[in-house]
Amino acid sequence: MRIPLTALAGCMVAGLLVPAPAAAAGRVGQAGLMSVMGGEVVPQECAIPAIRVGSVASLRAFHRAMAGCADRFWAGRFAGAGLAYSPPEVTITTGTGSVCGAITSSGAQYCPDQRTIAIRIMKNDLRDPFRMNIAHSVAHEWGHHVQQLIGVLNAQAALYGPASAAARRLLSHRLEMQAECFAGVFYSATLKSIRPGISWKDWISAVRMADESDVHGKPRNLAHWQDRGFHGGATGFCDTWTASRSKVA
Repeated sequence: MRIPLTALAGCMVAGLLVPAPAAAAGRVGQAGLMSVMGGEVVPQECAIPAIRVGSVASLRAFHRAMAGCADRFWAGRFAGAGLAYSPPEVTITTGTGSVCGAITSSGAQYCPDQRTIAIRIMKNDLRDPFRMNIAHSVAHEWGHHVQQLIGVLNAQAALYGPASAAARRLLSHRLEMQAECFAGVFYSATLKSIRPGISWKDWISAVRMADESDVHGKPRNLAHWQDRGFHGGATGFCDTWTASRSKVA
């Protein structure tokens, strides 16, 4: 079994990574999805199929099943918060092109203008299809779609545009870590169905040891936010915008 030492999902498309101001996050947190702080986590059953080594068709089926699982989960959360919800488009390819340009080497990205999650089936996934790594491509990018729907992505441009390079880097970290936290919230209800092939403790340890990324930030902080979402089970635990620098650097 391959332990995912590079277990960080894809990111926003270059040029569209414009993180939200803390003020916007605060407004979202007072009413709507981000205000939902607690409540019992209800397990969600999802039929996620097996992956056959070397099979593009089985990887496509896995991604589609993960997308259906994420769609049902977030539709329920938005309905519970009284908010309108619509799913993203999901495209899956073995090539490098997508509706928003070239897909990066990470294998997945979110295209805000097109509201599309673009997934590239990578050679490593065909050779060694580690379920949790592959599942995280969908879970993390769906987190970016949630940010789009609650207004975080639209609010962020005003702050990102005039910011210095150092400030932009920190804002990118806040964005990516919130998406990681949202992925953790999703896993809180669905992890058993995903049959990840790794314990949650070992997964978080692997995330903590992953390679550092200028866009995503320190792996230990990414692990912290994903774990926080998982154990909190609600989006209200995912306010990365007012967290201290040390928690998002």
